[in-house]
Amino acid sequence: MFLILHVIIVVGFTIRILLRDDLSPTSRLAWFVVVLILPYVGGALYFLFGEIDLGHHAKERHSAIWCEIKSRCTAVFSNANLTQKLIAPAYRPGFSYAASVNGFHTADGNSVELMPDQVAARERLIEDIEAAKDHVHVLYYIWLEDNTGIATAKAIIRAAQRGVVCRVMVDGLGSRAFINSHLWKKMRAAGVHTAVSLSLKHPIHTILTSRIDLRNHRKITIIDNAITYCGSQNCADPEFRIKAKYAPWVDIMARVKGSVVAQNQVIFASDWVQTTGETLDNFPFVITTVSQGIPAQIMGDGPTGRLGSTPQLFSTLISTAQTALTISTPYFVPDSTVLEALCAAAHRGIKVTLIFPKHNDSWVVSAASRSYYRKLLEAGARIYEFRDGLLHAKTLTIDGVVSLIGSSNLDLRSFDLNYENNLLLYDESVSNDIQERQSEYIARSDPVVIEDVLAWRRRKRIWHNVIATIGPVL
Repeated sequence: MFLILHVIIVVGFTIRILLRDDLSPTSRLAWFVVVLILPYVGGALYFLFGEIDLGHHAKERHSAIWCEIKSRCTAVFSNANLTQKLIAPAYRPGFSYAASVNGFHTADGNSVELMPDQVAARERLIEDIEAAKDHVHVLYYIWLEDNTGIATAKAIIRAAQRGVVCRVMVDGLGSRAFINSHLWKKMRAAGVHTAVSLSLKHPIHTILTSRIDLRNHRKITIIDNAITYCGSQNCADPEFRIKAKYAPWVDIMARVKGSVVAQNQVIFASDWVQTTGETLDNFPFVITTVSQGIPAQIMGDGPTGRLGSTPQLFSTLISTAQTALTISTPYFVPDSTVLEALCAAAHRGIKVTLIFPKHNDSWVVSAASRSYYRKLLEAGARIYEFRDGLLHAKTLTIDGVVSLIGSSNLDLRSFDLNYENNLLLYDESVSNDIQERQSEYIARSDPVVIEDVLAWRRRKRIWHNVIATIGPVL
């Protein structure tokens, strides 16, 4: 009987895995290994985490919302002709691919101001909330009840009390403590409209119909359709008290005005309507521009969108580099598309620089990411490990003219499981500002050279490669 059950589990899940055309060979192999070696544990893991699916209804709802948005506010999406006009030919493929994800084409008339640090970013954001006259829309993956979280919530409460329409949405897992806090209740009592994205209120139903680890990882703030914030910072202090031993969290945020504010508004509105069931009637999609502004566009993706859009975007951007490419990310577990693009860029003489945390809050990522070091270093890439806290900033710069910042990491979670949002821009001045920030990260990092990697003990190399092999499962 035991043997029959064993065979049924192994054969059943093996057939299911083989029937999935959406799985990469790497992911398929990882599931094979787990199911064959540990069939009962592997079967349970596959049932819980094997399929990227929010359910048929959620996908239908997502498509319907986006169809309605596109019919209501065509101008927000700009048009492909502007990409041809505003972006140099060498870099157009990246911007054109980004536009294919949500339909947001490059728009002119934007100003992007890089915030000096997390504290300054929060102070400036609160100043903007205090000055709000019409609406404040906020979405965070993590909102903690610390100095930053309390100050931001109180500013929103004050805005609501003076008649500003305030909508606050947080992720059900990342902000699980906050949505049960007194402060959350106080916001609601003050008239703030609140919503929980991907709620875990009914975990059994979530497990049976979806995946518990599909999350809304976005960080969005929109004020009066005139200002938006984009970057990697959650609503939390740099000390990040829930994982204090890795602190400080080092983030990057930009304050943006202009055409892309309406694009970020669309991302927020689509999430809000999907979560609450409300209509789009009360959302203002008004385009504002800044004189002598720069070209930029928003790109958002998630599990109800096109599979593989984020790694394909990154690989396309990487392929456009002519002289230099610098990337910082806290979580580096690339798929083959991104890994080979990075190696190809280094092989063709591009100065490829990668900056990762020296001490990572995820032991899985810490081990898996180092399994790629040798391949990258032998291709000619430069790798630095940031030693002064957890480098949480997600940045990409190309040739000093193209930049991307936002919420997306270079890992399988951002590629497949999370809702993310990013700002892609074309401007030498702003790109230089981001490059200077990247240089600051490098100055606080230790270089990793091929001799270091070759000197690792065998058991360490085996550990890294084992974790990387089964990474898609973990």
